[in-house]
Amino acid sequence: MGQIKVTKCPIEGLYVIEPTVHGDARGYFMETYNQNDMTEAGLDMVFVQDNQSCSTKGVLRGLHFQKEYPQGKLVRVIKGSVFDVAVDLRSDSKTYGQWFGVELTEENKKQFYISPGFAHGFLVLSEVAEFCYKCTDFYHPGDEGGLAWNDPEIGITWPQLVGEYPGSADGAGYHLSDGTPLNLSDKDQKWAGLKDTFKF
Repeated sequence: MGQIKVTKCPIEGLYVIEPTVHGDARGYFMETYNQNDMTEAGLDMVFVQDNQSCSTKGVLRGLHFQKEYPQGKLVRVIKGSVFDVAVDLRSDSKTYGQWFGVELTEENKKQFYISPGFAHGFLVLSEVAEFCYKCTDFYHPGDEGGLAWNDPEIGITWPQLVGEYPGSADGAGYHLSDGTPLNLSDKDQKWAGLKDTFKF
């Protein structure tokens, strides 16, 4: 017990989780998830699916959610660095439409828990990033929704990102400060802004 530090974020339902890392000359060991520690911290979610992705520098994935089967997600990075973001889409929330972001890296070993009812996405800041996450519900094809990653009404400050808002989620013209072009899927360049997006 007591192997994690849980910090509540300014938006209710978001938590930064830091594991205890035991290191010596050989390397390190840490518990990446312990249900007893989570329950003790007031987090009693049950995970049913683990996912992992690999992305190159400049890739932005998001902002995604499931409509009928919303997922809580516990996310972390095992290689590289990403800026991870959650946007509150809960219609009865006093922080509806607000965002919170945290840098997750293989060095800081932080994890980010995002409760159901948020849109989620991340921007890769390193040459390559391997991203792992646990979900509280299964992926349901056809249930996915999305939110424009650059909606000025939300105003996410993506680190190192340079570009002018073109009036849509189109990524053309955006790049990182070192010149790396922003890399978005076709789908993620077509999501609408907050005022036209699904609410929980």
